[in-house]
Amino acid sequence: MIHFPRTALLAASMALALVACQSDDKTAPKTDAADATTAQGQPLKIKGLATEKEQVSYMIGLDLAKALEQVKDEVDVDTLAKAIKIELDGGESLMTDEQAAQVAEAFGQKLQAKRAAEAAAIGNANKAEGEAFLTENAKKPGVVVTDSGLQYQVLEEGKGPKPTVDDMVRVHYKGTLLDGETFDSSYDRGEPTDLPLQQVVPGWQEGIVLMPVGSKYRFWIPSELGYGEVGPPGSAIGPNAVLVFEVELLDIVKDSAGE
Repeated sequence: MIHFPRTALLAASMALALVACQSDDKTAPKTDAADATTAQGQPLKIKGLATEKEQVSYMIGLDLAKALEQVKDEVDVDTLAKAIKIELDGGESLMTDEQAAQVAEAFGQKLQAKRAAEAAAIGNANKAEGEAFLTENAKKPGVVVTDSGLQYQVLEEGKGPKPTVDDMVRVHYKGTLLDGETFDSSYDRGEPTDLPLQQVVPGWQEGIVLMPVGSKYRFWIPSELGYGEVGPPGSAIGPNAVLVFEVELLDIVKDSAGE
């Protein structure tokens, strides 16, 4: 079942707590005239929202609207307002708690099914696009295809030792999707990353051990050697996505013996 956070209530509680803290904290830093007026309980000057009550009400409504953004097409705003008014006025609800729980359960299942269908459609499209791309990419000069389907190209060949899958390595890298969108980059963070190869996707494990220290390779990682049918939560990587990496192997920082 999908639960919707009561963000409006949380926002109101936080606002009340903030007011309490400001009134009790005598060591709070000095504010300018506008902030001082607000701290003394006077409303801000906001066009269309003259009173404190109007401003607080709008703030709560704004917070609630943001919480409902992803399901806005499923919400009738007039009915939503009716429920709030009846509840706050102490009127007779049109829905019992049991009915509300049943509706919530059914709605959660509907959203899960909808999202699963959307993810499947995206996954099918990504799979078809990825297979077509890899077929053509394998024909390009300098591209090597391993037995697993990993594709790589040597950009710079180093002269150092090669790591094993039990090693921790220090790398600089940039990861992109087929459309060129960057989803991760140590270059953007301004410093290399230490990674234990046992904890990275199979495509990385296979590719990095091919590289002598000092090398720079480009990898094209099929989805089955990456994140497969489910991309990482909160990431731009979708289901069945082919991943493209440029990787510099800077050093082996820990060998298989832990030295």
